[in-house]
Amino acid sequence: MRLILASRSPRRRELLRGAGFDFDVRPSTVEETASPGETPEEFARRAAREKALEVAASAPPESLVLGADTVVVADGEILGKPANAPDAARMLRLLSGVTHRVITGVCIVRAPDRVEALAHETTFVTFRCLDEEEIRDYLASGEPFDKAGAYGIQGLASKFVTRVEGCYFNVVGLPVALVCDLLEPLLKGSDQLG
Repeated sequence: MRLILASRSPRRRELLRGAGFDFDVRPSTVEETASPGETPEEFARRAAREKALEVAASAPPESLVLGADTVVVADGEILGKPANAPDAARMLRLLSGVTHRVITGVCIVRAPDRVEALAHETTFVTFRCLDEEEIRDYLASGEPFDKAGAYGIQGLASKFVTRVEGCYFNVVGLPVALVCDLLEPLLKGSDQLG
């Protein structure tokens, strides 16, 4: 049985590989946009489901496709990937000195279209107060631009984080323990898990 990751994220690939999974990568082209009135949890789960279903539609039959979507929520606002430098700076100012939520939706689809699992993980992250120079320097690094909430906890932004409550790997982009709990029963007897 083949496992397919429906993501172009190098962080998700690294986390899944580090957990001992053997898999192929087929990035999804689904747009990550919240619908009006959708909660952050609903949005993350829906986006993960849509990504997994899109890739599963053209995957070998009986393959398992893993879709995931991570959002950052601060002051009631869903923060996806920043559109540009001013948007990233705005997000970082919003996160400065407060605790925010990081939510990752996870969906596993058996090709071509059977949803086997749909769940989400929430982690609370607290930032210390950031000054404008720190924000400018962080933007200049280029790190914020392909990450939800405009930061990577595993990179330069690690110096902003004073507290993490919940799954650290969820903040990186994939709640590994949850994914293992969902995948292992489906992969029993296959060679996809080391």
